[in-house]
Amino acid sequence: MRWRGVVTDGVYMVGGPDISNVGDAASFIVDFNGELIMIDSGTGFKPQIIESNIHELGFDPHNISTLILTHCHFDHIGGAPYFREKYGCRILTHEIDSVAIERGDYIKTAAKWHNVKLEPLEIDEKLTGESAFMPFNGDGLHWLHTPGHTPGSICLYTDRGGRRILFGQDMHGPVKKYYRSDVNQWEKSMEMLLGLEADILCEGHYGIFEPKDKVVRYIKRCLRIQSRREAVNHPPDGWYRLTD
Repeated sequence: MRWRGVVTDGVYMVGGPDISNVGDAASFIVDFNGELIMIDSGTGFKPQIIESNIHELGFDPHNISTLILTHCHFDHIGGAPYFREKYGCRILTHEIDSVAIERGDYIKTAAKWHNVKLEPLEIDEKLTGESAFMPFNGDGLHWLHTPGHTPGSICLYTDRGGRRILFGQDMHGPVKKYYRSDVNQWEKSMEMLLGLEADILCEGHYGIFEPKDKVVRYIKRCLRIQSRREAVNHPPDGWYRLTD
């Protein structure tokens, strides 16, 4: 993943392994008429770099009203305390994964994989059910419960300028028992995401996919690889690679 900055109008990538820290999952900022929504926050090893990237794009992090955590894993949530303590944003995630986050669960948050201790983190708002629209300053984000990688994984999407932007953090997996993954749920979630017909996919570890046909090919490739039980491995540099 390379520094992209602007993904499309009002959508920006501000964190990731080649942007902020090698262990970070991707972080995004969505601008809703001056109200900023942050999606995931990296490991928290170098949150100042994400913060600096936000400034370089011309935004004030004080305008981040909400930080949405797509699931409970450390590489997505570790920076959340930094941004809430410094900028006062509220933190949202699905109620199912909120349990592991609020307990600082060493295993379920994948903190063990990163060999770090994760302090319990209070969640300000717990999403319930299967889907809803979250309004933000005249616009908003749709969220969908997409279990599989973790029981409380969510994906988000918004429509801008006639194009649908999908935030599919870790939609590829991995699907592992120690993550409480469920391959049948994961397959159903992936099929549901295919049905969204997204024009742009912002993925948590593999970058930006566009246009629509590349999004479809990526999701179908994930399904094909998982069906061969070759979903994901973890090379020494901490980055994820799909094997084919």
